[in-house]
Amino acid sequence: MNVNHVLESTLSPDASTRHNAEQQLLQAAEVDFSGYVSTLAHELANEQVQPHIRSAAGIALKNAFSAREYTRLRDLQLRWRERVATDIKTSVKGLALGTLASKDSRAGQSAAQFVASIAAIEIPRNEWPELMPTLVANVGEGDDCLKQASLVTIGYICESEDSELRDSLVQHSNAILTAVVQGARKEETNLDVRYAAIVALSDSLEFVRTNFENEGERNYIMQVICEATQSGDSRIESGAYGCLNRIMALYYDKMRFYMEKALFGLTILGMKNQEEDVAKLAIEFWCTVCEEELAIEDDNAMTQAEGGNELRQYFNFSRVAAREVVPVLLELLAQQDDDAAEEDYNISRAAYQCLQLFAQSVGGDIVQAVLGFVELHLRDTDWHWRDAAVSAFGAIMEGPDEKMLEPLIKQALPVLIDMMNDNAVQVKDSAAYTLGRICENVSDAIDPQTHLTPLIRSLFTGLSSNPKMAGSCCWALMNLADRFGGEPGAQVNPLSPHFQDSVTHILKVTESPEGDAQVRMAAYEVLNAFVTSSANESLPIVARLSDVILQRLENTIPMQQQIVSVDDRNTLEEIQTSLASALLAIIQRLEREIKPQADRIMHVLLQVLNSVGAKSSVPDTIFATVGALANALEEEFAKYMDSFTPFLYNALANQEEPALCAMAVGLVSDITRSLGEVSQPYCDAFMNYLLQILSGATNGHQLRPAILQCFGDMAQAIGPHFEKYLSVVAQVLNQSSTMTLSDGAFEVFEYFISLREGILDAWDGAILAMKHGKADALRPHVDSIIKFLHLVSQDPNRSEALLRAAMGVTGDLADAFHGGEYAEAFRSEWLTQLIKEVRTSPEYSARTKETARWAREQVKRQGTGGPVSQMS
Repeated sequence: MNVNHVLESTLSPDASTRHNAEQQLLQAAEVDFSGYVSTLAHELANEQVQPHIRSAAGIALKNAFSAREYTRLRDLQLRWRERVATDIKTSVKGLALGTLASKDSRAGQSAAQFVASIAAIEIPRNEWPELMPTLVANVGEGDDCLKQASLVTIGYICESEDSELRDSLVQHSNAILTAVVQGARKEETNLDVRYAAIVALSDSLEFVRTNFENEGERNYIMQVICEATQSGDSRIESGAYGCLNRIMALYYDKMRFYMEKALFGLTILGMKNQEEDVAKLAIEFWCTVCEEELAIEDDNAMTQAEGGNELRQYFNFSRVAAREVVPVLLELLAQQDDDAAEEDYNISRAAYQCLQLFAQSVGGDIVQAVLGFVELHLRDTDWHWRDAAVSAFGAIMEGPDEKMLEPLIKQALPVLIDMMNDNAVQVKDSAAYTLGRICENVSDAIDPQTHLTPLIRSLFTGLSSNPKMAGSCCWALMNLADRFGGEPGAQVNPLSPHFQDSVTHILKVTESPEGDAQVRMAAYEVLNAFVTSSANESLPIVARLSDVILQRLENTIPMQQQIVSVDDRNTLEEIQTSLASALLAIIQRLEREIKPQADRIMHVLLQVLNSVGAKSSVPDTIFATVGALANALEEEFAKYMDSFTPFLYNALANQEEPALCAMAVGLVSDITRSLGEVSQPYCDAFMNYLLQILSGATNGHQLRPAILQCFGDMAQAIGPHFEKYLSVVAQVLNQSSTMTLSDGAFEVFEYFISLREGILDAWDGAILAMKHGKADALRPHVDSIIKFLHLVSQDPNRSEALLRAAMGVTGDLADAFHGGEYAEAFRSEWLTQLIKEVRTSPEYSARTKETARWAREQVKRQGTGGPVSQMS
């Protein structure tokens, strides 16, 4: 393999050439990983090689150690540990460190990423002890290129999310701090080096807690950062304010002295900086202050409620600073970017976010300052100031007491509704968003008799008048529907008089496929919200609406033959998805009343499934709609199964589209629950597909929790007939129960909890299926179930849902074997303690505690002649 040619081909604009080159690299890595890494490291280090080839070598090296999926990442790291000889490792690491000194900054950057990838593997195992001393020495003694690249390396290492690495970095805090502070000092004349040091310092702050506890070291760190805010280089100043944000979040309890001496003034000065990035990060400093103080108040309130007295220190920085900071924020609201897209984050939006947080943090203290600003600028001839005034009013809708806000809102509502007719679309958009904030947070201030008619009319007019307003109007209308929908199933609610007109307006807005896609999608979302919140009095309108939606969905099917471009396909998929979502909302609201339309609905849905192309996103929503129909019809859905299952089986077998496969797994649960025993003829096929997914490398890990839950649903649906699957399911559950939490990342923790919930759901379904007449089939598995419950009881990382599931399994298992043969196990001290803990915890919901009480009753009846109560 000509490595230079292959690397150059990975940068080719031709997709086929690029793909072939990438496949060659992947194959080379599989055949001889040691040689692969060594060859690439030499190319990266070779100063005679063209810069773009060196960059390609760096990218390939990074890819050899990178993966989004946790288990894949661990496999790649294991490959370095087990398949590369020690002498090759030493050579490769030496080449990477040497490349940090390259005059080619891109090569140095690539080397920094590569070094960080190896560090994530070796630092936790103390296999590269010379790395940190080398990087520190580079910063102290190297030339500017080496200093910068070494600091970038430290930053990459410190920003890693690998929990093992992060735990190990604490012991290197002195070395890290020595390097980054040295590079960040004002004495450093090379601004690129100083900027790299500030970035690395920000990434390292979490690991230098011991140093921050030392007042002398802390003072010096804070001095270096504060001086950096005045460096004159916008990159360094932005980075310095970013450091202050992280320090406030990590070390709030140490900040009183620095707030009084420097940070109040520095940050207000920074907020007024002409460089947008600097100003935004200075604003975000106060966002962090407010967020931290809100969290402290919540923590202290919880501690006091539990009878504790170890309260966190609380300095009221936001309240003390509000008088000076809030007026600056209000002025900054008027610095809108005329051409800003909805997702752009500019100074005005940063100020708005900060003002919201101040309102939550200081409550009513902010109201007078904001009202004065609103009164001054609401009628300004410059739209920027009118927009700022409207936005400011909306920003304080959460935080101050509602009783304080209500009279202000009643007075402001006619003005805000009138501003929906402003000449500037930005002002109209902000007015719509402010109305949405009112509906969301202070809806009691809206009088249905007085305000709803003009409010709804103005929002629907705004929705159809300009695409830039669609999002805000949609959100406001959905909040309005949610707040005025009344109790579910109510005969009438405040929306009832407006329901027909609202539906008519939405149907008109969405009628033309040539209309603006953003407006159309937003309008369908509003329709779904209104349908969901409709009163019983409006159900005939909802039923008639289903005819319109079905007709529109039918009309899209021939459009598949008219597609000539990617844009055409995207537009059609967006329309079909929106229509299927509307149909889903209608089915869920009508429930069994949808039955007269069921045949037509399934016919249309099957036609859509049959016409969409590969990789389409439409089947996801179609499957959700089919699931809703199955839930509504229950056993009567069986007549559609033969027509629908081919599509379901294809989705279950589609390993290349994880989202669709996951939706199909959920749909199997929905269908089996709905059909009950009637689903039995399809369970062989369901089980085979689910087991195939579990055995596959693509989706087996990701979908395992959902599949285990599906086993439980299937068991409860078909009852004793589940016996034929019990042994293989038990094998899967026992294998799953041995999986351990080897990484502290939140995603891994969340997955681990959902996996254990899935195991318990599956066992509980099996127990419920077998306990009446087939309990003997469970006997070989009782020990495994109890051992797993014991494992859950010992794990400090337990969610409420997991413990509720554990209580359900405990009670059902005790009920299944009430004769007392397992009495000793059920009366184990650890199980008694677990039940007591869940039953008495003030943190858990009534549902969870009731499940624990029921489990205790079943355990107490062991050997006393059988159960008396049933858990609903």
